[in-house]
Amino acid sequence: MTRRVNTAMNSSSTEPPQNKGPIVWLDMDQKELDDAYDQTVYAPNQPLVAARRKIASESVLKRFPAERHSYGASEIEKLDIFKTTRPNAPVMVFIHGGAWRNGTAKDFAFQAELYVNADVNLVIVDFAQIQDTGGNLMPMAQQVRSAVAWVYKNAASFGADPHKLYVSGHSSGAHLTGCILVTDWQKDFALPANFIKGGLLVSGMYDLKPVRMSKRSEYVNFTDEIEQSLSSQRHLDKLNAPIIVAYGTAETPEFQRQNRAFAAAVKAAGKPVELIVGEGFNHFEMQETLGNPYGIAGRAALQLMNLSA
Repeated sequence: MTRRVNTAMNSSSTEPPQNKGPIVWLDMDQKELDDAYDQTVYAPNQPLVAARRKIASESVLKRFPAERHSYGASEIEKLDIFKTTRPNAPVMVFIHGGAWRNGTAKDFAFQAELYVNADVNLVIVDFAQIQDTGGNLMPMAQQVRSAVAWVYKNAASFGADPHKLYVSGHSSGAHLTGCILVTDWQKDFALPANFIKGGLLVSGMYDLKPVRMSKRSEYVNFTDEIEQSLSSQRHLDKLNAPIIVAYGTAETPEFQRQNRAFAAAVKAAGKPVELIVGEGFNHFEMQETLGNPYGIAGRAALQLMNLSA
């Protein structure tokens, strides 16, 4: 099912280049492909949205202090838990974006008020950035998987119900969330295959082939193994939870295509999926709606958990 949501007032996009070079992907030349994986080209208001997010996160952290826990041995392997007072409440694990090279858990605390008010525990994960892994995405994927496993095993210790665990992510965080959702949990972690009860994927990437061809390869050391292993669209046989996929119509053409194609592939695989389209929203405006119970992504998160604002 596809649902279109039209609540945006303004959006911006960039006109395609006038002088087209050789085609490298679909109907795109190299510059168009590079721009299609650079959201700032299509969202000139990114600094303004980022400033609002920073103010909102700082405000939430003052009112809803987080508990900080380690899920691994390295310094970065920590997570922030925003607890509700309701016992045995659901838990949402959020994986932040930032092109795999920016952002920390505290930058995305703005969402916490939505979840705590809905009697849901929110966990935001910190993990290594690509410049700290020698350009290798594999350690990042392993860290976020380990974090989700830690939450499942330790949920009861902070009042959450491990049998009501959900995952979400935005942008490169949605890419990593996709990897989480197609993990072979029994084989790799000795956990139940279906302990994740649902996933929300906002404005993500699920097939790394065109990403590898873009200028992101300047800082990500893509290999055939990484492309195959971390393209969640190629491993849908391991998907064991219903998902919601969301994107905005003012995002880059490739991000729009990636999300449509992923939702279509999940549907074709016979797995439950809903596609939500935010009319007029760019990439960063979609991120901003994560903290709004009446916004596109915030409402979708509550819907995923069978809750309402």
